[in-house]
Amino acid sequence: MFWYRNLIKISTANKPKTPITTNLLLTSLSHFSTANHTPAAAQPSGLGPTKPDEKPRVVVLGSGWAGCRLMKGLDPQLYDIVCVSPRNHMVFTPLLASTCVGTLEFRSVAEPIARIQPSISSAPGSYFFLSNCTGVDTESHEVHCETVTGGAHTPDPWKFKISYDKLVIASGSQASTFGIHGVKEHAIFLREVHHAQEIRRKLLLNLMLSDVPGISEEEKRRLLHCVVVGGGPTGVEFSGELSDFIRRDVHQRYTHVKDYIHVTLIEANEILSSFDDRLRRYAIKQLTKSGVCLVRGIVKDVKPENLVLSDGSEVPYGLLVWSTGVGPSPFVSSLGLPKSPGGRIGIDEWLRVPTVQDVFSIGDCSGFLESTGKPVLPALAQVAERQGKYLANLLNKIGKDGGGHANSAKDMDFGDPFEYKHLGSMATIGRFKALVDLRQSKEAKGISLAGFISWFIWRSAYLTRVVSWRNRFYVAINWLTTFVFGRDISRI
Repeated sequence: MFWYRNLIKISTANKPKTPITTNLLLTSLSHFSTANHTPAAAQPSGLGPTKPDEKPRVVVLGSGWAGCRLMKGLDPQLYDIVCVSPRNHMVFTPLLASTCVGTLEFRSVAEPIARIQPSISSAPGSYFFLSNCTGVDTESHEVHCETVTGGAHTPDPWKFKISYDKLVIASGSQASTFGIHGVKEHAIFLREVHHAQEIRRKLLLNLMLSDVPGISEEEKRRLLHCVVVGGGPTGVEFSGELSDFIRRDVHQRYTHVKDYIHVTLIEANEILSSFDDRLRRYAIKQLTKSGVCLVRGIVKDVKPENLVLSDGSEVPYGLLVWSTGVGPSPFVSSLGLPKSPGGRIGIDEWLRVPTVQDVFSIGDCSGFLESTGKPVLPALAQVAERQGKYLANLLNKIGKDGGGHANSAKDMDFGDPFEYKHLGSMATIGRFKALVDLRQSKEAKGISLAGFISWFIWRSAYLTRVVSWRNRFYVAINWLTTFVFGRDISRI
C-alpha cells in the first residue's frame, strides 16, 4: 500500500485551492474556535480584485425592481455578477396589498433572484450574499458588507469585503415617517413581504380577540378600527382590498363583530394627487360607498392605541398601516457621494455617479443632479425597471468594447443618455373597480378610465408584468380560488 499512500500525497499537493474556498473555511472555523485570536484579521475574507485575464465583476447592491431588472439583462458571458442584499427575492410590490387580506398568497409576489438571473447560483464567479452593505470605498473599489442574522440563536454577523470592477447601487429607499413620534414603534409599513404577513396576522388576531366574551364595546371598536395613513396608490389600494375583505368575508365569517369593523384613510392633502381630477372624484365616491371613512388631517403623534391629529383630535386604532411615501435610507445618507434634491445619490444622464469611477446608481435611491437640468424622477416601479434595463444594456456595451474592468472606461463613449417617458398610472379601489390614467403627466392630455373595464385592464397588465410564468400561474389561480371560495382567513 506504500504506492497508494504516495499517490494520495501527490494528488493532495497538486489540488488547487481557490481564495474564496479558503476564506469561507477560515470564516466557518472562526465560529467554532476557542482561541483568543481572530483568523479574519490574519486572512481577510471576501472576494479580491479580478485579474486581467478574468471576467470583470459587477456588484449589485439591492434586489428590488431596479437591481433585479439590471441582473436579468446583464450578460453572464461578459461579467461575473455578485448581488448583495438582505433578501434573496424580488417583491412584486403592485400586488403586495392583496396578500394582506388573503386575495393572493405571499409566494405569488416573491420571485427568487436565482430565477431572475440563473448565473447567480451556477456560474463559478457569480454569487448572492445575504448581507447588508455597510460602506463603499470608491478609491480601492471595495464594498464592505455584514451578514444578515435571523434572530437570537443564529451566529453573530461577520464582515467581509468585495472588490468590484463596476458597482451598481440599487439599495432602494425607506418609508418616510417625517420624524413623527411613535410611527416606527406602533405602525406597520407596507413595503416587504414580512410587512404584509404582520398586517395579516394583526388583522386576524384582532378579529378573533374582539369575539372573546367580556370585551367592552369600546374596545371592540378600537380593535376592529383599521387606520391607513397616506392617500397615495398604496394606501388607496390597501383600503380598497380591506373594504372588499370586510364586505365579502368578514360579514360572512365573523357575523358577531361585523358591525364593529371599519376602515379610515387619513391624508394630509388630496388622495391620489397624481391622477386626473375626474378619477380622483370617482375614487372618493367608490371608497366612501365601500365604507371607507376619508379624513383630511396631519398626524402629529402616534401612541400604542391611538394617534393624534394636528387639530388635537384622537383616533383610536387596532391596526395602523403607514404609507406616506419614501425617503433615502441611512445607508444612502451615509455615503460620501454627491446628493440630488431630496437626499438621493446624485447621478448624471447615463446613471453614473460623476465624481467617482465605475459607480452607478438606479432606482429609488438615485436622482438626477441639478447640473443635468432634469427633474428627480418619482419613486415608481416603472422608473426603476426601465433604469435597470437601460443600465444593463449600457454595461453590456461597455463589456463588449473592452471597458468592463476597473478604471478602463474613462474615455469611452456611452452612447445615448437615459430618457424616461411615463407610461401612466393604475390603482385598484375595490369592488371590481380601478383607475387607469395613461397621461404622461398631470397637465398632459390622454386616456383616463375608471370602473370595471379599468379593473380588468389593471389585472391583465399586472399579470403580464409578473416576472416568471410560475408566479403568473400562482397569481391567476389565487384570483380564481378567491373569487369562487372567498379569501383564506387562517392565521398561520
